[in-house]
Amino acid sequence: MNKSISILGAGESGVGTAILAQKQGYEVFVSDMGSIKPQYRAELEALNIPFEEGKHSEDRILSANQIVKSPGIPEKAPLVQKALEAQIPVISEIEFAAAFTKAILIGITGTNGKTTTATLTHHILHKAGLKVGLTGNVGHSFARQIAQEDQDYYVIELSSFQLDGMETVALDYAVLLNITPDHLDRYGTMDAYVRSKFRINKNQTSAQRFIYCADDE
Repeated sequence: MNKSISILGAGESGVGTAILAQKQGYEVFVSDMGSIKPQYRAELEALNIPFEEGKHSEDRILSANQIVKSPGIPEKAPLVQKALEAQIPVISEIEFAAAFTKAILIGITGTNGKTTTATLTHHILHKAGLKVGLTGNVGHSFARQIAQEDQDYYVIELSSFQLDGMETVALDYAVLLNITPDHLDRYGTMDAYVRSKFRINKNQTSAQRFIYCADDE
């Protein structure tokens, strides 16, 4: 079967996904409703990856086998809903990229302190001599690093929006720092936001580790 993928959003995450997908033999199309930054446009052009900006060509997007969307695009967006109604899988960059690495995955989430904790964890592992990448909400995209220089370990800072698009990824180490009210305009209720955060250990087995703050209600 022809492998085709549509990518919604041409920022670091979307372009990284496009690079990895092309390397893995996918027919790739990138679409951004806004304008694409010159550095990312230049990368897409250099790799002859088809793209559009300032619009979403629905027919072309919905002709793909799967769709990877930017974390900033909510699931309730009309185009995403059309894709789901057509039974086209809509996933995150993290979900897509994880299938192409055998690295140890360390995911870190929390309303506050994600970047500090992820950066410090990466620093410690790097200083210990390990081949480790820092990715997710910080640094170069997960997909880009796998495509261009795969690592043995990845420290992945994960926002709730990124967690929402993870379906099958099982993190070797999942870290939940804290949960306080945030993004309720997108989630509607605190319970929904909490459920999003707890997706970080959704697929873990007994061989993997879940680390959380016992003092956080």
